[in-house]
Amino acid sequence: MTYLWGSIGGFFGAMARFKISGLLNKRFFPWGTFLINVSGSFLLGLLIGADITGGWQLLLGTGFMGAFTTFSTFHLEAVRLWINRRGSVSMYYLLASYILGLACAFAGIEWGLQI
Repeated sequence: MTYLWGSIGGFFGAMARFKISGLLNKRFFPWGTFLINVSGSFLLGLLIGADITGGWQLLLGTGFMGAFTTFSTFHLEAVRLWINRRGSVSMYYLLASYILGLACAFAGIEWGLQI
């Protein structure tokens, strides 16, 4: 059952990421990946703060959020911006993603603790 919950969550997380990235990513700035990673940080923090365990943690945390958020694509897009001579945009993307991602994770945990 453990693998099943993680696999189901991963399937839906990957599909959601694919759809959102396809709709929002633009050549100038990867808005889809930015939104996915920041919101995913918040939602994972919320799960941790609310102390969600067992099958729900596997389905939503490990599965869905693991496939929904994407660290490798985030870095690849930052490098592509840099290579395409958009160095300042690349730096803003990296800084905004890290700072907002961490802030949203903390906010999610705090909110989850209140549930």
